[in-house]
Amino acid sequence: MKRLLLALPLLAALSACEQLGIDDPAKVAAAKEADGKAIGSACRHAMRAIEDCYVLNPKAQKAAVYAGWREMDEYMRENKLEGIAPVVPRPGAVRPAADEAEAKPAEKASDKAPEKAKG
Repeated sequence: MKRLLLALPLLAALSACEQLGIDDPAKVAAAKEADGKAIGSACRHAMRAIEDCYVLNPKAQKAAVYAGWREMDEYMRENKLEGIAPVVPRPGAVRPAADEAEAKPAEKASDKAPEKAKG
């Protein structure tokens, strides 16, 4: 009887392993899979190619990312939804020529004045 009374608090303490910070491997794997699917679906909704999604999220499981991307693609096609333009530029994107033209310093007005006087 004494052993039973001693064992009950021990069993109660061990049943709360999650509160102690001990991770369950099955739950960790399920969480990583869910994160990968969420990343893939977000990439598809943002009109990103699956390759860009892999590059932007190297730690995510590629199979889960692809599954999420594919599921979102099917959903968007069935419901005739348009994607949204991504705010973050694609990796390795080249700046447009218009931005480079604005980046060059403008000529001073004093430099142009003598040319007009000569003409």
